[in-house]
Amino acid sequence: MIDTGPDLTLTIALIAGSGIAAQWLAWRLRWPSIVLMMGAGLILGPIWAFAAGAPLVHPSAVFGEYLRPMIALAVAVILFEGGITLNFRELRDASGPVRRMVFLGYPLGWAGAVLALHYVAGLAWDLSAMIGALLTTTGPTVVLPLLRQAKLPARIASVLKWEGIVNDPIGALSAVFVFEAIRQTAMGQDWAEAGLALAFGAVIGAALGFGFGTGLSRAFRRGWVPEPMKAPLVLASVLVCFAIADALANETGLVAVTLFGLVVANSRLASIEEMRRFKEGIASILVASVFVVLAADLAPADLLALNSWHLAFVAVFILIVRPLSVALATFGSGLDLKETAFIGIIGPRGVVAAAAAGHLAATLIDVGREDAAILAPLVFVTIFISVFGCGFAVSPLARLLGLSQTGPERLLIVGANPWSLGLADALKKANVPVTIADTSWRRLRAARLAGHDIHYGEVLSEAADWRLEPARFSALLAASPNDAYNALVCIDYGPELGRSRVFQLSGFDGPVDAEKVEDDPRAIAYTARGRTLIRRGRGYDGLARDWWQGWRFRNTKLSENYPLATYLEEVGETPDLVIARLPNGTFHLLGSGREAPAQAGTVLIRFAPPEAGHPDVATGEVPDQSS
Repeated sequence: MIDTGPDLTLTIALIAGSGIAAQWLAWRLRWPSIVLMMGAGLILGPIWAFAAGAPLVHPSAVFGEYLRPMIALAVAVILFEGGITLNFRELRDASGPVRRMVFLGYPLGWAGAVLALHYVAGLAWDLSAMIGALLTTTGPTVVLPLLRQAKLPARIASVLKWEGIVNDPIGALSAVFVFEAIRQTAMGQDWAEAGLALAFGAVIGAALGFGFGTGLSRAFRRGWVPEPMKAPLVLASVLVCFAIADALANETGLVAVTLFGLVVANSRLASIEEMRRFKEGIASILVASVFVVLAADLAPADLLALNSWHLAFVAVFILIVRPLSVALATFGSGLDLKETAFIGIIGPRGVVAAAAAGHLAATLIDVGREDAAILAPLVFVTIFISVFGCGFAVSPLARLLGLSQTGPERLLIVGANPWSLGLADALKKANVPVTIADTSWRRLRAARLAGHDIHYGEVLSEAADWRLEPARFSALLAASPNDAYNALVCIDYGPELGRSRVFQLSGFDGPVDAEKVEDDPRAIAYTARGRTLIRRGRGYDGLARDWWQGWRFRNTKLSENYPLATYLEEVGETPDLVIARLPNGTFHLLGSGREAPAQAGTVLIRFAPPEAGHPDVATGEVPDQSS
């Protein structure tokens, strides 16, 4: 057994490594990442302790008194990252339901949680009020990954996202208010003064957040900060803002950093996207580490202290309290029955509740409230079950209610022209959904007449984020005549779809020397463009010229009797293979280094000259080519 007690380096490596590994495994398996991160923490902590006598990772023993402030700072960065993603423009379709969820949904949910905690779980009224305030909030750290996983319509996604971001600090502040009342009462002091001080601190925290956000935005806009220092300065500012606000009153730092992020997100900074990507990377590591730490720090005795009434509370809270409070709060808000049911069932709890519960419970135990020992494991189990259930139910439930936008993989084609419209027709025959985007109604006319889904507008505009809904697409092809514009589109959508899923046409026509192309002064650096469709040397001008000379797209379906090798022999050495649609509905854009799959049932789409009379069989079976 490895003793990590004195080995701080090994403990940090295990925490970070297992958290990131859990995120990667979740991505590969299409599972909720939070479930695997918490599972990794349980394996390293209580499960290892149960099997070997001591945990492999014991954060409290290793970090000691520094553990709580480390978690607090991590939560601050996570909340700021959530705030910086929220643009007020997104509230156009969701402002009414969001206001209802904040001003009605939270109080109703809190009241229901208090009743369930007292009458079902058997907690005292004061502890029920404190923990109920935390559990009523949904966690943005778990909601945002679920939204990306389920690919929901914009309105539902906005309601869930804004509810988590806005209610998270409100829940923490409410819990801290009750906590101060309990603590002051246990110490024989007047809790009313503590409540007044906390309210004053919340105002100060909000003022700090607004001040930091406004000052930083003004400094960036006036060019007082060089580009390489912007992201590090934001990170340092978040930590300083949180620390100052928290020093004035416990937990008010959450309000400060959330408002800080909101101000920056809505300041129309040119560098906002770079900051968001930097913060997303930092937040991913912190979320993974925090969940592993919180799970690993539980002792087997803590989990064994839970009984059937505690589990019954979790069921009542998730299946009755949450749906009922959402239904009452959003009645008459414009949400239909299916949307209300979905929001009521999907309400995972997050890292702020887990971190705050552990901190507050430990402090209450220190002042003599031994009955607070059950709070941390109860909150953890509630979070785990809610995240596990919501994580695996979000996609099937969205499909069941007709709210899912997943279905077959969809391709976004940017640029309407005869060549791209011909490709869209071929994709339609192969049952690959397509959306064609362009800024000209005239160029989109043929696509509309052909029945294709279209998007009129600039895909690089802010409006495209909620009108186009990029989460619907699994890949992008930039096929406009402007190679630089194509590259810009690919760079902009790369972080959202993945750099391996954004493609553009070659910037050159004719034979290209791969070793010399980087030295060409006309070439766009490969780091500033998308992947090349078909191959280098097949640019827009050449493809358009061939189109007007009679070239067309041809669909061919592979079979056991007509394998890929036979197909390649017939079409020649360098066919213009564009896309392969696999039998499971997924598709691959083809090009140099991306060979066509050989699986039977695959539909291959190529751009072929008129004399290449290969059968068009996308809508039927391929004739037996071997006979």
